[in-house]
Amino acid sequence: MEKMNGYLEAGLDDVRFIGICGMGGIGKTTLAKVLYNTLKDQFEASSFLANVREVSVTRGLVPLQEQLLSEVLMERDLIIWDVHKGINLIRWRLCRKRVLVILDDVDQLEQLQALVGNHDWFGFGSRIIITSRDEHVLKSHGVTNTYKVRGLDYVEALQLFHLKVSNGKQPTDYRVELSKYVVNYAGGLPLAIEVLGSFLCGRSVEEWKSALNRLQEAPNEKVLKVLRISYDGLDRRDKEIFLDIACFFKGKDEDRVRKKLDSCGFNSDIGIRELLDKSLITIVNNKLWMHDLLQEMGWEIVREHHSDKPGKWSRLWLYKDVYHVLSKYMGTDAVEAIIVDVPEMTELEAKSFSTMSNLRLLEINNLYSSGNLEYLSNNLRYLKWHEYPFNSLPVSFRPEKLFKLNLCNSRIKYLWKGIKPLKELKFMNLSHSCNLIRTPDFTGVPNLERLNLEGCTRLLEVHQSVGTLKRLILLNLKDCRNLVSFPKNVCLMKSLKILCLCGCLKLEKLPQDLGEVECLEELDVGGTAIRQIPPSIVQLVNLKIFSLHGCKGQPPKILSSNFFLSLLLPNKNSDSMCLSFPRFTGLSSLQTLDLSDCNLLEGAIPSDIGSLFSLEAIDLSGNNFFSLPSSINQLLKLKILCLEKCRNLKSLPELPPEIVFVGAEDCTSLETISAFAKLSRSPNIALNFLNCFKLVEDQVSKDNLAVTLMKQWLLEVPNCSSQFHIFLPGNEIPRWFRFRNIGGSVTMTAPRLDNFIGFAVCAVLSLPRCMDRFYSEIQCKLLWGEDDYKFSVAIPSFTTLESDHLWLAYLPRETFKTQCFRGLTKASFNIFYMGEEFRNASVKMCGVVSLYMEVEDTVYMGQQLWPPIWNPGPSGLRRRGFRNFYTLSWLEGNAARSLQPSARLGLLFKFRPSKIHDI
Repeated sequence: MEKMNGYLEAGLDDVRFIGICGMGGIGKTTLAKVLYNTLKDQFEASSFLANVREVSVTRGLVPLQEQLLSEVLMERDLIIWDVHKGINLIRWRLCRKRVLVILDDVDQLEQLQALVGNHDWFGFGSRIIITSRDEHVLKSHGVTNTYKVRGLDYVEALQLFHLKVSNGKQPTDYRVELSKYVVNYAGGLPLAIEVLGSFLCGRSVEEWKSALNRLQEAPNEKVLKVLRISYDGLDRRDKEIFLDIACFFKGKDEDRVRKKLDSCGFNSDIGIRELLDKSLITIVNNKLWMHDLLQEMGWEIVREHHSDKPGKWSRLWLYKDVYHVLSKYMGTDAVEAIIVDVPEMTELEAKSFSTMSNLRLLEINNLYSSGNLEYLSNNLRYLKWHEYPFNSLPVSFRPEKLFKLNLCNSRIKYLWKGIKPLKELKFMNLSHSCNLIRTPDFTGVPNLERLNLEGCTRLLEVHQSVGTLKRLILLNLKDCRNLVSFPKNVCLMKSLKILCLCGCLKLEKLPQDLGEVECLEELDVGGTAIRQIPPSIVQLVNLKIFSLHGCKGQPPKILSSNFFLSLLLPNKNSDSMCLSFPRFTGLSSLQTLDLSDCNLLEGAIPSDIGSLFSLEAIDLSGNNFFSLPSSINQLLKLKILCLEKCRNLKSLPELPPEIVFVGAEDCTSLETISAFAKLSRSPNIALNFLNCFKLVEDQVSKDNLAVTLMKQWLLEVPNCSSQFHIFLPGNEIPRWFRFRNIGGSVTMTAPRLDNFIGFAVCAVLSLPRCMDRFYSEIQCKLLWGEDDYKFSVAIPSFTTLESDHLWLAYLPRETFKTQCFRGLTKASFNIFYMGEEFRNASVKMCGVVSLYMEVEDTVYMGQQLWPPIWNPGPSGLRRRGFRNFYTLSWLEGNAARSLQPSARLGLLFKFRPSKIHDI
């Protein structure tokens, strides 16, 4: 009512049209009646025209015009000869009257045009309220303020039910639980609650149980009759869309459903819009939803006329019905769609589909047969058969309108022989079809956009015709372990954006003209036998992700330290490869580069790597070089640097200013790092030096490095709401921590608020060898009396920690959802494993200290001052404004678990290899 009163503003002199819309039975009329009875005395005259839709169909619009004028003018026996004269009469007689008019259940624009026309038909201060199931009708008439009626919440629905069934009294016997069932069944729909409540009023418990059992078999006819009105007003194709959603697509992704509907010729853009306008569906988080009773109505519409003969239904969505039809060979040409999840392996005769000539959608799994499939409907638009049990598609199968073919995990040996004219086919997924040896001829599939052959482990070759697929966007050949060659005419695929060849263990060469695939954005050749990348690769100006993960190759020993050079240079002879280095100047868009586990030795990384000015992430983990090129500090956009298990690495050069994560875990030879003096641009920073023992062994105090790095960063960081984290070997809490203690908790006092910028927290961790890195995290909890604030960070460990380690972090004031720290008494630290506290791991020591900005260039830590490392100029620390922590999950954390390094990097950016699996 509050929102409606805001729309009405009955005291103002303008003329307003207000809409009330929602699905049938939701309470539009009830709300309109309440408004009418509440407001009518504030106007010169009023009129409530009920059932406008029904009256206009049975009697026309003239009787409604006569009723409107009679009620407003209080004149009986008004006669209007036709609609046009009625329009003129309403406009002439009411233009000076301040009136309240309510039109209930409008479904056509003509009704509004004939009864309430424009604003100038009514006097100043008039209010016209229109209820309708169709929001589009309201918009078409220029109604800008529309209230959408929502269903009742559980408590409101229960109260209404009790009012109808027992005059507001709550049942005291077994009917209490039955009442809850009825309310849940009604789903907040007032009509259903009222109808069922009235029906059950005065009946015994046994009658209640019997009635509710009947509801499980078939919905209440009176409720369905009201709901069906909106469905009956739909266009034929929109009815088909509604039934498809009711039977198959409730809760499914809108974009994917649209593609399936469009492939059937249903024009989903206008159809889904129509269903939304009539409140038959909703879209929440890009998912399609509808009320449970509307879904049941859809099921009943499919079943009507043949309730006990599912073979004559247009759609089959329940396993028991599908099994009945297929096992009894009862399918007919009435069946248009079968989408069902078969719970267990079921044997059926191959001829089960032979009588379903109009089948357009087929999605099944777990069906196997010992025979040969001889027939599938040529009307199919969408075919998804997980674990397809046959060697090939039927010879007679020529589905010219097929849009998507998904036969993943199938027993296919060959898809088809010769050329199949499938001009509408855009998606083909044969992934993990382990018997597939050769791909089909793609000549008849000119519009194919995505081809997924991942895990086809016996695949030997890809047909040359794949190069003619000028609209192909994605080609996934991951883990095709026996693939020995790749089509040379790849340069013809002008639309190709993603090419995945990782895990093709026998693939030794790429086409020399690969660089002519000008749209290519992602290239993954990790884990292949490729020894050289064609020099034309520098022409890939749109390449964003490039992975060579695990490409160790077998180059001559004399060139072992120049392996990366051998990858990017033509193999003329050994001497020429030693004399040259690769050019990066053409890869101007490259953002993610994965060279992990490539056996790179000292000097293998080109010194001009700094020319990759768009690079944001690089993974060099698992290599054998001693140092990084100094030009790496020229990568001004670099955010992620991964160096895990580079056990020969001795030093880190000065890093670029945008770095937010350095992962140097298990760099056991790392001794020195250049000052992080230029990291002032980084909003947050996370440093992982787990098991880097040489990095701290020469220091007077093992906490010096961590403290120094945090000082440098904190004094230069441009935003006080940023965070800092570092992990490294250590077994002592820095001495300047004012509050510290043995074990996992420490008492403390609340900070004074003047110039308070945040907390520094520290913990010494002891982790057992058996602890799974993928599910471990450390949690810091600050206690305010009975309240607490929890902060967790994943422990970035890919390996066993050889000794105790130190976690040092800065948590800014803005991290906490409070401005009052009064009552802060305690901090506790715990290590969690799979969401529960892990008692075999321990926090040996912990500490907390409050940080203050005392003067422009000095940070005050409890009782001790930090002098500036350098003069920071105008202090960025004075600038507030919250930024969320750049959630890396420590790169090895929750989001990136079990992924290859290239995928881990990709998670941090919008262009990630997961797009491979979107088909």
